[in-house]
Amino acid sequence: MIKVGINGYGTIGKRVAYAVSLQRDMTVAGIVKSSPDFMSRIASRNFRIFVPDKEKVKLFQEAGIKTEGTVDDLMGDSDVVVDATPEGMGRKNKQLYEKFHVKAIFQGGEDHNTAQASFNAYSNYNESWGKDFVRVVSCNTTGLARTLYPLSSEIGIESVNATLVRRGTDPNDHKKGPMNAIEPSLKIPSHHAPDLKTVLSIGEVNTVAMKVPTTLMHVHSVQAVLKREVKAEDVLSSFSSYKRILPVSGKDGVYSTAQIMEMAKERSLNRSDLYEIAVWKESVSVKGRVASYIQAVHQESDVIPENIDAIRSMFQLLERDKSVSTTDETMGIGRKVY
Repeated sequence: MIKVGINGYGTIGKRVAYAVSLQRDMTVAGIVKSSPDFMSRIASRNFRIFVPDKEKVKLFQEAGIKTEGTVDDLMGDSDVVVDATPEGMGRKNKQLYEKFHVKAIFQGGEDHNTAQASFNAYSNYNESWGKDFVRVVSCNTTGLARTLYPLSSEIGIESVNATLVRRGTDPNDHKKGPMNAIEPSLKIPSHHAPDLKTVLSIGEVNTVAMKVPTTLMHVHSVQAVLKREVKAEDVLSSFSSYKRILPVSGKDGVYSTAQIMEMAKERSLNRSDLYEIAVWKESVSVKGRVASYIQAVHQESDVIPENIDAIRSMFQLLERDKSVSTTDETMGIGRKVY
């Protein structure tokens, strides 16, 4: 039973904590919260609360929220820490994990060289086998790796061009305020191209990214130059073998990210999350050796199963296929939607 500490209990941290609680081979040792807010009150019903330092203990006491100590105390009771702190803090926190000889998983906002390996369950599970520090790549990179891996492994890919339409902020984020603009990334390729190559061995990758005023999901338009000619049906068949890819169709009324998220609500999974990458069937086409498709990524949740599988790889608990199937089963991934 692996004891998992969660450092940071925001969009990703709270979801990882829930996912860990569903597993039979790991348990939540505790979570780290810095503010005695409503999230801390709710979390305290299910998890032990730790705080960054002793000064925070008093704040939580005054708010009537019980704490179990500081983050140092959690380190002493954890085998691995999932660092879900804001972007850039993971590298600083690494010193703490090294001090206590605790393994750690960082999120995609950290640099690749923060860890010993970057991680995607399908494409490079074994590269994190036995490692102490692993980084789960970002939601966008996870989405690209998920759907490109089947094509790469079964057909072969020479190059990739992808346009990423990114949500402006998460649904619960008030700090960025009202949005009325489209903001292109002026760096081409965007950071997603080199990030993808840390977890998937393919040829040239070019990505263009832009932020748009929505909070629901990201949408990717992907073109992959394959190593041989296939039919669109072959691409769809390749996708269908993987439970973390979800084909959707306009014929079923799924025309946009709004319907995808409404479908997730009707599916009644935790927080109405969509762990799978949704691919519109009608968008899948092949001309010569160029395969094209459009996919949607629920940025709040697609990396959550990857964190679970990364833990198993780091502790050499299960081989890839067994870990993935176990995670899928416990989290309801691949469950028939309608």
